[in-house]
Amino acid sequence: MIVSGHTVKQVARLSGVSVRTLHHYDEIGLLKPACVGANGYRYYGREELLRLQQILFHRELGFSLEEIGRTLDAKGFDKVAALRAHRAKLEAETRRYRQLMRTIDDTLASLEGETKMADTAMYRGFDPAKQAEYEQELVAKGGPAMQTHIDEAKAGMAGWKQSDFDAMQAEADAIEAGMAKALVDGLPADSATVVALMRRQHAWVTKSWNKPAPAVAFKGLGEMYVGDPRFRERYDGRQAGLAEYMAAAMASFADSQLS
Repeated sequence: MIVSGHTVKQVARLSGVSVRTLHHYDEIGLLKPACVGANGYRYYGREELLRLQQILFHRELGFSLEEIGRTLDAKGFDKVAALRAHRAKLEAETRRYRQLMRTIDDTLASLEGETKMADTAMYRGFDPAKQAEYEQELVAKGGPAMQTHIDEAKAGMAGWKQSDFDAMQAEADAIEAGMAKALVDGLPADSATVVALMRRQHAWVTKSWNKPAPAVAFKGLGEMYVGDPRFRERYDGRQAGLAEYMAAAMASFADSQLS
């Protein structure tokens, strides 16, 4: 029998994935070769190459290998639909990065004395209309007390520099990454690792709100992560189930540390 297809070394050269990684994918059942020749060589066909492409796309978007396996092996998985979804996400990220690059270029030009940059231009990319819409929703739910809370938070940020906003964003990203890993690792919401992350989350919220976040409010914020589709999409887009995991961890922390 004549065996056709790409050898593991050829696939490694084509994709940039190491031979060792391809062997690992085979061992865990994520990417099996089309066949194994009498010489012991693995051979990959067109379907396997397309599956590897899907694996790499999902990896780029932050999925774990376990999640990727479940997704690709799910009944009714549609390659075309998945590719369209990948493209939409990447297109959105491309627009965001272009905006960030423009802001960086403008800031550099200002710092180097080439141009004068307006303060508002430092935050280009944020949508004031959308922010106002969110605030209106919160006030509608929380009443005058919520408006007072929003005004206090804005007052606290009035003197912030770009570095302050950058530091807050970096901390939020670090907390979310830590929580995503804890979720994948199967850590309970009240584990020491998660409690430490929630302590950072509480400090982050406190700084954002310009006042200590009480237990009921901290727990309520976690519930919003689950109940509001925008928050759920944000967190679950990073790691499936992260929104509910965040809510459970925040509730546990509120009950044990803030009550």
